[in-house]
Amino acid sequence: MRAALALIALALPAPALAQAYQCRVPQNLAMPRPVQPDGKTVRAPVSGYTLAVSWSPEFCRGKNASDPDNLQCNGSAGRFGFVLHGLWPEAAKGPAPQWCALSPRPSMEDFKANLCMTPVPWLMEHEWAKHGSCMATNPKAYFKVAAILWNSLRLPDADKLSRQPGVTMGDLRQAFLAANPGWRESSIGILASNGGWLRELRLCYGKDFKPAACDRRSFGPKNDMPLKVWRGL
Repeated sequence: MRAALALIALALPAPALAQAYQCRVPQNLAMPRPVQPDGKTVRAPVSGYTLAVSWSPEFCRGKNASDPDNLQCNGSAGRFGFVLHGLWPEAAKGPAPQWCALSPRPSMEDFKANLCMTPVPWLMEHEWAKHGSCMATNPKAYFKVAAILWNSLRLPDADKLSRQPGVTMGDLRQAFLAANPGWRESSIGILASNGGWLRELRLCYGKDFKPAACDRRSFGPKNDMPLKVWRGL
């Protein structure tokens, strides 16, 4: 894993905060409560990875926007387009690895260093415990891997795309390909609501951290399906 990530890092342009608008880390950031597993421990050989990239305006619709404890939505940490939900190890067969360890917990340094990538401290800890603990020995190593992949991406402007008439899932995939020439369409999954609203990109990687074909479930809606994007920026 280290060798593959080292090659990716050498090929990257300067790190960017992708789509974090006006991001700032609050001075009085509080430690989240320890997470509790929402499922059983699953240990399995890792065959690949999924980078889940959420469209923040969709998540922040409704009551989340006014929640004083919700840094992603209430404006206290800035405004966001795409944000990192998490990096998930996948298994070749059966359920994905999960909940391999609850400790060590991420430090305040970890939360502050990655807040403009994932502006939800409790989610960072959840993602480390549920997914990261099955692929890395500690939170810092897990967030480092996630940040390398995150900073290698140039994410499309979904807000701008939404202003075009008749937008489809394929239009979003093509916009991603235009910004990331080394990718292929089969590696770009989309998660949408039942109403066709964009929720997440599901970017699929092989064990070597190179783009790989998504399975049918991760790929999501076909290219000709209509896509709606909540702006709210």
